[in-house]
Amino acid sequence: MIDLAWVLLSGLLGLIFLVTNAGTQGAGWIHGPAPVAFGVDAGIGGLASAMLWFRRRWPAGVAVAMLVPMALARSAQPASLLSVLNVTLRRRPAVAASVAGAHQVAFIGFSLLWVDYPWWAASLFMSTYQVAIVALGLYARARRGLVASLHEQVRQAEATQHLMAEQARRAERARIAAEMHDVLAHRVSLMALHAGALEVRPDLPPHEVRETAGLIRSTARQALTELRDIIGVLRGTGNPQEGPPGAEASEAPLRPLPRLGDIAHLVGGYQRAGLNVELDMRVAEPDAAPGPLGRDAYRIVREALTNVSKHARGTAATVSLSGRPGEGLLVMVRNKLPAWAEPRPAELPGAGLGLVSLAERVALAGGTLAHGPDDNGDFVLTATLRWEG
Repeated sequence: MIDLAWVLLSGLLGLIFLVTNAGTQGAGWIHGPAPVAFGVDAGIGGLASAMLWFRRRWPAGVAVAMLVPMALARSAQPASLLSVLNVTLRRRPAVAASVAGAHQVAFIGFSLLWVDYPWWAASLFMSTYQVAIVALGLYARARRGLVASLHEQVRQAEATQHLMAEQARRAERARIAAEMHDVLAHRVSLMALHAGALEVRPDLPPHEVRETAGLIRSTARQALTELRDIIGVLRGTGNPQEGPPGAEASEAPLRPLPRLGDIAHLVGGYQRAGLNVELDMRVAEPDAAPGPLGRDAYRIVREALTNVSKHARGTAATVSLSGRPGEGLLVMVRNKLPAWAEPRPAELPGAGLGLVSLAERVALAGGTLAHGPDDNGDFVLTATLRWEG
């Protein structure tokens, strides 16, 4: 439709040019009856207008081919100007200037052949059209480039926004998985230890069986409570300012976060569950340690003991903590590697997220984390945390 509009516009303007000058001397290129000269001029102008149909595929070629009709017919002048505009829109400015200069020369030839008044005056008059057309084309081309650049910037901004949103969703999924692992893994491992004790000692007295079953029940209750708490945090129900809390969130407020002094209770829980673990606390007044430091150390020890209960059950483990303000805190969990020579699957499945989340947590706290077997055949997990003075 646009190509057809260009052809029709050129033909209409050419007809106007021809009609307004038909009665003057030199209006046609054949010195004969006026209708014949009018018809021949109109035919050449129509052919020139039709050539604009191919302006997209061969912009420079159409403009060069337009030189002959430009020199022969008055009605071809609008098609000539439109071809120059088309070249300015689609080719480099140097090409557009060259084409405009060639058309100006062609119009000088037309003036010398068919116009009665001085050729330089007619040429000067036409040059104003040429300059205006080239300037208009350059402006339209620059504006088109600006609009295309803005569209590209918008597209890139939308793509970046989608990418950031996808990265945020992945990070949130990883955070939820890590939090769920931290909350449930050690509780489930404790229940497995209690159940394992019942399995290997079916001859226990009834009161010990009841005591072990009670421990399993209380550990399961604690696991469900912690699960409900973490789900409440992830949903936002734990914040009273985020609207009416749910019934479960209002009935079970979040418990205080663990501190460095709570590690003794953590180790004691594993000892009662049957894990052979000892605590070596060399920190004076652990309850006075900063809250974030205590939480990080607690989670490191909890994850390490969870892995011991999963992968090295029946071996001896030692939890050592030492440090002071200004020097940092050293957390070390050491356990004997299992005695069996060939690897075998753990009694409890693992998601493989524990040590990964620990490494991220320690890195965010400005510390270092290392784990692996040493020369003595022990598996050692060591974390160094900053403790500001």
